Amino acid sequence: MLRLASILLTSALLTSAALGQSIVLKDGTRISQSEFTVDGNKITRTVKIGDKTATTVLPMANIASLDWPEPVEIADARDLLGQGKSEEAVAALKKAKDFFEVFEKVPGSPYREVFFAYVETLSQASKFEDTVKMIPQLKGLSLTDAQKMKLRIIQLDIDRQTSTEYASILAEADSILSETDDSSIGASIWTIIADIHAKKKEWEKALMAYLRIPVFYGTQMQRVPDAELKAGQMLVKMKRFEDAQAIFTRIADAYKGSAIAEAAAKEKAAIGGMKNEPEEDEAAAEKAKEAAAK
Repeated sequence: MLRLASILLTSALLTSAALGQSIVLKDGTRISQSEFTVDGNKITRTVKIGDKTATTVLPMANIASLDWPEPVEIADARDLLGQGKSEEAVAALKKAKDFFEVFEKVPGSPYREVFFAYVETLSQASKFEDTVKMIPQLKGLSLTDAQKMKLRIIQLDIDRQTSTEYASILAEADSILSETDDSSIGASIWTIIADIHAKKKEWEKALMAYLRIPVFYGTQMQRVPDAELKAGQMLVKMKRFEDAQAIFTRIADAYKGSAIAEAAAKEKAAIGGMKNEPEEDEAAAEKAKEAAAK
């Protein structure tokens, strides 16, 4: 009995996998991903007849829907970001976006999810101009409540880079944090908070904010490499060179072959074995500034 149940379960899983990632025509015919290609707005179907193949252009009018579980490119991009490979993540989602664009209006199409993930990844990869260009198109899509929240974060990150109204940006960041306990949103918001402190040259506050990401949001691996690199950069600003060097060494080892690892190696070379400098007493430093002013 158990053996029969196992066979039935395996059969169901295989059938489900076979039915997924397909174009469904209006006559009920299913065309699997391996049987068609997309070139711009043209969909070409390959039909096998015996040992020969023939190709034909598939009219959009014949397509009823897409049966397409979450595209693997979204998960792949997330993994690439977790490895510090932001350029590769952007490229993977760009390819997926271009592929699904022709199916944008087709029921069941994952175009909206792919396009949103693409813009979100552009923002995370610090491709500011590309992100800004995509915002009007993104706002034109029918977004879920979760995507609307993430759009607020993308817009806030744009504001962080274009505005000096730091108090209002931080207030909006706190407001978003109070509205949700989603870890991906939390990691995104703390990145923005840390970046604001860094722009204000509040090195220690920035350091602690960056470190919250690997410590409290470690499951959001796509955010961790960049946060660790920036934490090391804050340590350099604080003249804690030995501590920074330890972080840069770990990053270079952990994310070999990535842009993050290369950046960490350059940062490490720049401080070249320098020792930590003792922290200057703030009160004494303020008095020194006052004396100099007189």
